[in-house]
Amino acid sequence: MRAVVQRVSSASVAVDGQTVGAIDEPGLLVLVGVTHTDGRAEAVKLAAKLWGLRILHGEKSCSDVAAPLLVISQFTLYGDARKGRRPTWQAAAPGPVAEPLVDAVVEELRGLGAQVETGRFGADMKVSLVNDGPITLIVDV
Repeated sequence: MRAVVQRVSSASVAVDGQTVGAIDEPGLLVLVGVTHTDGRAEAVKLAAKLWGLRILHGEKSCSDVAAPLLVISQFTLYGDARKGRRPTWQAAAPGPVAEPLVDAVVEELRGLGAQVETGRFGADMKVSLVNDGPITLIVDV
């Protein structure tokens, strides 16, 4: 699994003009991609990493300060643009494989005590955020 993690002051995601997930306080926006070899173990590991990642102000983690997370599926994280001008998506897991694993990350985070908002899997989403820092990391598990 791969995640792009951004420290944000606020973030939201809308589908068809309606907000489906939002955090209105400092926390993390997490874009999650799934590849073919990922399973439940990777989802558990990613959730633990996100919950404990010390990138909030004062080197705090979400678990330290009960900061919220907005988790959004993002198959394009496994796009490959090394050849030509059009990326390929072959490394991205198909929806029936990816969706339950993105859901598992969210479930694991909630099980750890996190407040988690989400996007809508497979939808055309509009993501808005205020990147704080800016801080953006790529996390592979």
